[in-house]
Order: sequence, then C-alpha cells, then structure tokens
Amino acid sequence: MENYVLFSESTCDLTPELVQEMDIQILPMTFTLDGQSYRNYPDNREMSPKTFYDKLRNGSMSTTSQVAITDYEDAFTPFLEQGKDILYLAFSSGLSGTYQASKVAIEELQEKFPDRRIVSIDSLQASMGEGLFAYTLAMMRKNGASMEEVIAFATENTQRFCAWFTVSDLMFLKRGGRLSGAAAVAGTLLGIKPVLHVDPEGHLIAMEKVRGRRASLDALVKHFAASADKNYSEMTVFVSHGDCLEDCQYVVDKIKAYGVKRVCIGDIGPVIGAHSGPGTVALFFLGGPR
Repeated sequence: MENYVLFSESTCDLTPELVQEMDIQILPMTFTLDGQSYRNYPDNREMSPKTFYDKLRNGSMSTTSQVAITDYEDAFTPFLEQGKDILYLAFSSGLSGTYQASKVAIEELQEKFPDRRIVSIDSLQASMGEGLFAYTLAMMRKNGASMEEVIAFATENTQRFCAWFTVSDLMFLKRGGRLSGAAAVAGTLLGIKPVLHVDPEGHLIAMEKVRGRRASLDALVKHFAASADKNYSEMTVFVSHGDCLEDCQYVVDKIKAYGVKRVCIGDIGPVIGAHSGPGTVALFFLGGPR
C-alpha cells in the first residue's frame, strides 16, 4: 500500500464501522444547539442523532460551521512529519466553503512540507454521498491503488456519484433558503414532499414534488432504477436518514429487491441534519449522469 493517508470530514456521515473498514481519518465539524457548541464525531460521542433530532422536533435551532484552517493543520501535520502524503476528500463546494478552506490550509502546509504531496478533491456530494465517494476511493487504496490512480479515478468519475433526498418537514428547507415561506406552508398543508438531488455543481436542488410520504420514498427508488449502474450484485449503495429508520428500511428493502448485495445505512449527522431536519431519507449510488 502506498504511503498516503485519506482524510474526510464528518459531513460524510460514515459509521464507525465503515471508518475502520476504510482506514480513513475524519475531521469533526462543529454544530451549535441551544447556544452550546458540539463536535460531530462518527461515534456521536458528544450528542446522539436521536437526541439531536428530538431537540429539533421540540423547537431547538441548530447552526453549523465549517472546518477551520487550523483544524486541517493540526490533523495533517503529524502524518506529514511521518513522511506520509495526504489526500483530502471534501464536502461539496456547492454547499459549503470547506473545500476552499482546505485549499488555503494545504498551501500553507505545502510551504512547511515541500517534499510531501497534499491534495484536496471536491466530492461535490453531501452526507453519505460524500461517504460513498470516500468509500470507493478508500477501497481502491486498500486494493493497492497509488495516490495518482485514486486521484485520476476521482477526477474522471465524480459525476457518476448520484444522490437523491426527500425531506419530511419543509420548514427546514425554508430556513435554509431552499424554499419560500409560502411554498413551505402550502406544501405542508397539502402533504407535498419534495424530491431533491445533488446537481453536477454539488448544489442540492428540488427536482419534483409528490403528494405523500410513501410516494416520496418510492421516488428515490424510481431514480435509482433509472440511473444506477446495472451491475447490481457488485455495487454498494448507501442510505442515510434523519431519525426515521423505518422509512429508511423501506427504501433499503426496495433497493435490495434489485439484487444489490450491500446496502449500508447511516444516520444523517447534525451538521447536515441542521439543514434537512428530522425525517430526511437520502439514497446514494454509482450511476449517471447526475
């Protein structure tokens, strides 16, 4: 295995088991709830997703902040001092300034470690879409791929990573500026559920509206059937949820009916969940085009 280390941040919503399998380093991002700040670690050591979403349901508001430049420096430096190179897989630049911050940090670190290679790649994904992007590259690394080979694959195949979301509470999209107040109120009264995806530039955009929760979950599966790679038995699919495991399992069962052997379930962590709200279900797979 080549002498390089993979990094990502906690917006990838990877479970501790996947983090261990992938041999990847995760930078925790920060969220603030009821005036107190917490770090979002994969093992949820500072707050469980259940507690977080219960607080949102009870009216608490949460805000988030990206990884600070000093956090990159503190995390990367020990590995660089050991003579290792760094490949950082970043949260979508269409949703956060994290990728740009990582580039600034890398420029500063490159001056201190001119003999080391430090590269940041924009995943153009969020939640376990970013996680699936990282997982795919981590498996390449475990199978002996060089850093150059992994970078080349990521660059050529970023648009093959597909993401589809649906949300339960439209008011969280309203707070995030992705839906007008009038549309949120009207949609809530009519039982309208938006179906969203991550576009080629990494933005989360609404694609269609359906009436009823079950119809919105079925829409995720419909888009999977339309655009996923057809080697179902060999593919890995990720599904994440905002404290709605039963709805998530409904989608998982539908996906497995296509013959997909591995479907990994994870929680949508507080950093993403602050903007999507409880009841969100998200589906991620390789296919395309987006």
